[in-house]
Amino acid sequence: MENYPTYDIVAYSQQKNWIYLIEAVHSSGVISNVRLLELKKLTEKCQADIIFITAFLDNSTFRKFAADIAWETEVWIADAPDHIIHFDGEKFLGPYSQITDT
Repeated sequence: MENYPTYDIVAYSQQKNWIYLIEAVHSSGVISNVRLLELKKLTEKCQADIIFITAFLDNSTFRKFAADIAWETEVWIADAPDHIIHFDGEKFLGPYSQITDT
């Protein structure tokens, strides 16, 4: 698919109807604002909600790229596999399309 962005890992939760698009920083770079727009455009017809995650091997690599990570995305670090870093927003590890005004 020429001229289309790709991603490293795609996982799907049938129970939640969520797709996890995971990019490894060492191969694809971080999910920056520009990259997030590309991925959203690529998946605009997707019926599932999408969670965007950048994966790092360790904290020192994360710190090198932290300023470039897009808001409303997640970060996973292999050195601390039981934790997720959430970049802003009202939900923790969930698609933003499910947020409703109350």
